[in-house]
Amino acid sequence: MEIEVRTYMVVNGNNISYRQLEVLAAINKHGSKTAAAKELGISPPVVHRYMEAMEEAAGTHLMLSTPNGTELTAMGLSLLEVANMMEERCSDDSGFTVSCSPVTEELVKQAVSYSKIKATIIVSDDNTNIRSLKQGYSDMIILDDPQFLEQVDDFEWLDVGYMDMIHVDNGPNYLRFRYGAQRIAFAQLDLQGVDYKIDGETHLLSDLLNSKKSFFVDELLLMKQGIKLKSATDKLLLRHSITAVYRKDSKEITRILRYLQLKQK
Repeated sequence: MEIEVRTYMVVNGNNISYRQLEVLAAINKHGSKTAAAKELGISPPVVHRYMEAMEEAAGTHLMLSTPNGTELTAMGLSLLEVANMMEERCSDDSGFTVSCSPVTEELVKQAVSYSKIKATIIVSDDNTNIRSLKQGYSDMIILDDPQFLEQVDDFEWLDVGYMDMIHVDNGPNYLRFRYGAQRIAFAQLDLQGVDYKIDGETHLLSDLLNSKKSFFVDELLLMKQGIKLKSATDKLLLRHSITAVYRKDSKEITRILRYLQLKQK
């Protein structure tokens, strides 16, 4: 006998089915509604109807069209992140799970590969990753913003390195990035007495680069795209620690910590 657990989500009192979440994940994976339909074996109009139903339930847009295809909005990504955590929770063989942000994703992938352990990697922001740790979805999380450590004082933690941020100054209007030590960055503006305004937040690096607004972003993300930008603020003032937070010591934890620390030497 084979037993499989399928989950659904309730948003604003409205059910979002497992199938709808599959559509959301496929669009995020391929960046195309047509490609998502092909993967799932349904027609593009059916994909469109699924998305319309989800957006009606959520009361907001979950995707947007760009010159490069279709991308999920911040709300769409949030729904997908929760769905992924739900699936990991229901899985019998989810194994060891590490949560990180796009800032440290490549570093974590390298650490897992080097450590030769079976692990699931979940990519989200620090707030979501902390919730994942507290609710038992993750065995370890990698924090970009050390100020979040006050929220995880019941867990063990270790600083495994640091990263530098870039400050692009295009005037007083800022677009805030969802990832990285943004609070530390904007605290520097406050310390300098800079008059500024945050016009919005984005999870897309392309939004920052095309916004013509000021912003802060981790240098590593730019390097991955082959982009070099000069920082308007000394990078040493924007340097922030990368911290591993975990439930308890294990062979997986030890191996990953060893690799992460070696990368900083």
